[in-house]
Amino acid sequence: MKLFSVTVYYVTSGGKPVLQKSAVDLSSFGFFQRSSVQEFMLFTSQVLVERTNPGDRKTVKEQDYRCHVYVRSDNLGGTVIADQEYPPRVAFTFLNKVLDQYAEDHPKHSVNWSNPGGNRSWPVLDQWLKKYQNPREADAMMRLQSELDETKIILYDTIDAVLQRGEKLDDIVKKSDDLSIASKAFYKEAKRANSCCTIL
Repeated sequence: MKLFSVTVYYVTSGGKPVLQKSAVDLSSFGFFQRSSVQEFMLFTSQVLVERTNPGDRKTVKEQDYRCHVYVRSDNLGGTVIADQEYPPRVAFTFLNKVLDQYAEDHPKHSVNWSNPGGNRSWPVLDQWLKKYQNPREADAMMRLQSELDETKIILYDTIDAVLQRGEKLDDIVKKSDDLSIASKAFYKEAKRANSCCTIL
């Protein structure tokens, strides 16, 4: 999973997006490709923001990349460009956070969003781009899901460990007082029906 860029734009009343700030991570590209890749990412971001209605969110697929776009009702918008494995929900959470924080740090009444803001100091954007490279670390929901997945794997390993000590599930079912005769018959029938599909 990889994040390549995040951009913040303001869409003027004429519909022209004005770049406020951007951050990129081009470390996975060759040195001589980086300037061209960065230009293309900014161009793509600008085109998509320009063609997105306020209040809309969309994800655009281009080869192995995904560009997640959102324009708020106040015409502040942005993009996150990532690879196809990066979770869209985390990308949009990240983009929301960026836009909210930009509006708070650079309020429209004190900064003219219609003027390009590329020279505005906002180092937090680069820090967030690094932080969100690992969605499991940056996003609480992803972290929780990862912990649940690990717990599930541990449970499966525990069941496998019990069966590897020489016990067979068939013997356990036969000896069990907790299962009714009907349940034991159902188990045998299900095992017989599925035996043609089981690969040992």
